[in-house]
Amino acid sequence: MSQKHPIVAVTGSSGAGTSTVKHAFEHIFIRENITPVIIEGDSFHRYDRAAMKDAMAKAEAEGNDHFSHFGPEANLFDKLEDLFTTYSETGGGQKRLYLHSDEEAEPYEGLNPGQFTPWEDIPADSDLLFYEGLHGGVVTDEADVASQVDLLVGVVPSVNLEWIQKIHRDNAERGYTADVIVDTIMRRMHDYVRYITPQFSRTDINFQRVPTVDTSNPFIARDIPTPDESLVVIRFQDPKKFNTDFPYLLNMIQNSFMSRRNSIVIPGGKMGMAMELILTPIIHDMIEKAKKTR
Repeated sequence: MSQKHPIVAVTGSSGAGTSTVKHAFEHIFIRENITPVIIEGDSFHRYDRAAMKDAMAKAEAEGNDHFSHFGPEANLFDKLEDLFTTYSETGGGQKRLYLHSDEEAEPYEGLNPGQFTPWEDIPADSDLLFYEGLHGGVVTDEADVASQVDLLVGVVPSVNLEWIQKIHRDNAERGYTADVIVDTIMRRMHDYVRYITPQFSRTDINFQRVPTVDTSNPFIARDIPTPDESLVVIRFQDPKKFNTDFPYLLNMIQNSFMSRRNSIVIPGGKMGMAMELILTPIIHDMIEKAKKTR
């Protein structure tokens, strides 16, 4: 961790909705005139799309039915920790991109969707590093990524809602059938419990969306519950760390209430607003301290 070169990480499972938080941070960066280095978690997968299929087939043939993108075998946790450590010390490091689609691959001659771009030095003179992905707070016997992060934010919908969002996204954007998506969920469950869930006990702030409609069978749900059909539980690990002003938040966010001394509940439609109210002063203070340190 470093006041001079701060690191912010948003972590959440596949289908959790981390992009909502990412958009809130983008708004903050623009308003505060902050230049971030953006790091996508997918870029630290160990295998490209074709190699991952081969690795999965090999693992299954050897009796490993839970080989997945959630676990250490399919990721470069050590390299992610190295980047965070290097950035916190020097403001430098290396990154690459994972190309998800034809649109993303178009600017890169000779590369196709499902491949990585070459490693390259990150731009100089950035104000902070912003990570969004699966493993911003991961800890294993070989790597401790969480210890390098100055602000760790978790996005954690209730499990059934998370599955509904994943099923609909993978079907609409990637053309996967329901059976294929369910098989993926089941294969990932072993690593989900061991490497994804524990991160949320290390986060500084969690945003957990809870539906207020029936999601008891996520595998037959026709629609994703809308923001107005949900509540968001916002939990602060230590409200004193960021001088969280709960009376201010309660006054600003209509129909919000405190459920515990460190938790506030808000209407789902107010999630973006709440994120900006909570995160803007934290990021502002972080950047001011960095400027003074430099």
